[in-house]
Amino acid sequence: MQHTESQWPMHVSLKRIEKQVGRWTSISWELDQVLPATCEAPEGSKLIMLELHKDERGSYRINLDMDNAMLYVVCDELEDGTWIPAMISADQNVAAGCLEGDTPVLNLSMPEAVACWIEAFITRHGEVEICAHRRKHVNRRKNEGPSNNNQFGQNS
Repeated sequence: MQHTESQWPMHVSLKRIEKQVGRWTSISWELDQVLPATCEAPEGSKLIMLELHKDERGSYRINLDMDNAMLYVVCDELEDGTWIPAMISADQNVAAGCLEGDTPVLNLSMPEAVACWIEAFITRHGEVEICAHRRKHVNRRKNEGPSNNNQFGQNS
């Protein structure tokens, strides 16, 4: 199964790690393998889609410009504690939103081929202006803003 302009199917498998902590056993999950769907599916893997969306181009750009671009594997957690890969994203905002909702997320370094594919997607659909959400009424450099403009305690 080949990738398209906006979708890249991947085989994702997880492994369960048990660690003895004192008398207790701690269980965690790690990525075992993440392979393009053109490769043979590893045993126990799940085919999930890395899908790019035009409205997330700004987030993709921020991710690609980082020293360590990442992919995020969002997982479903079953009642017995087993994690199942559900989706892959290159948008750290998607991962952060999932984590805030107590949805498990694992990350991996972005393969160079995927980074080039995302770069081509951004180039094809155009760059998006990236702006920091600052409070417009506060200018910290000039020491101006509501907390510094009050009349109390100032000598005129």
